[in-house]
Amino acid sequence: MGIFNKFKNLFTNKKELEAYEDGLQKTSKEFVNKINILNNKYKKVSDEYFDELEEIFIMADIGIETVTKFIDKLKKRVKSENISNSNDLLNVIIDEMFIIYVNNDIIVNKINYSSSNPTVILFVGVNGVGKTTSIGKIAYKLKKQGKKVLLVAGDTFRAGAIEQLIEWGKKVECDVVFKETQDASSVIYDGLIKAKEKNYDVVLIDTAGRLQNKINLMNELDKINKVIGKLIPNAPHETLLVIDATTGQNGISQAKSFKEITNITGIVLTKLDGTAKGGIVLAIKENVGIPVKFIGLGEKEDDLKVFDIEKYIYGLFGGNHEE
Repeated sequence: MGIFNKFKNLFTNKKELEAYEDGLQKTSKEFVNKINILNNKYKKVSDEYFDELEEIFIMADIGIETVTKFIDKLKKRVKSENISNSNDLLNVIIDEMFIIYVNNDIIVNKINYSSSNPTVILFVGVNGVGKTTSIGKIAYKLKKQGKKVLLVAGDTFRAGAIEQLIEWGKKVECDVVFKETQDASSVIYDGLIKAKEKNYDVVLIDTAGRLQNKINLMNELDKINKVIGKLIPNAPHETLLVIDATTGQNGISQAKSFKEITNITGIVLTKLDGTAKGGIVLAIKENVGIPVKFIGLGEKEDDLKVFDIEKYIYGLFGGNHEE
């Protein structure tokens, strides 16, 4: 039994599985159709087969460097395992996709909660990627788990950012700390004082999304981190970078830039349901070395899912592969 069917047998939460299948439909349809056409065109594995397979992976936004390594690994497996039939290669493709993401790491997709309250989660990312919306959706998820959540409007530059977070606060019934000031650290200070006094479990902090001037952003994030660290030792416990999946390789560039500026512990990949290039998940992990912790698979409050590589691969192949 190959790795794919092993995954399928492990899935107990059918709703979650369906969410991945539905959310990855655009990528899956494009990706699986092309592989099926390729396997019909070439019954035997050949150099020409690999050339076209490489193109399919690049078109799925997995990234040229990642794809080159991936194809090399497939060629080695084909040789060592004497695979000649192209249809027999599908399980190896699935297997290697899992391996390339995990890469011998211990993948942690859960939030790193503090042993003493509050847990502080800082959100960074450029404007327009869905940062504030992601904060609202994660707040909704945490509230459902019975946690007392505080939102802090630390994006003091983008017009409408504070109002948007306040709206999310109303929607998910979470308190929001905000004030009219350009000084994000001042708002965050007030928020953390309140979180400590009122015994909140989790604090979710929004920040400005300017990447045009890295020096300014780096200085601001340094200041924010110092304020947080003084009030709550070892915080922030997570710094999550929000990336829009529909921006493709531009998202990889953003991840590299933010990694230079501050300590990123995880990625929130939004709008994965809106792209046919869902291979960006593998590209981010391979190129930046940061795990994806949440993915956006729709518009509703509960459509932001904790990322699971096994469900992702299952969804990517349309959940319809049989050996």
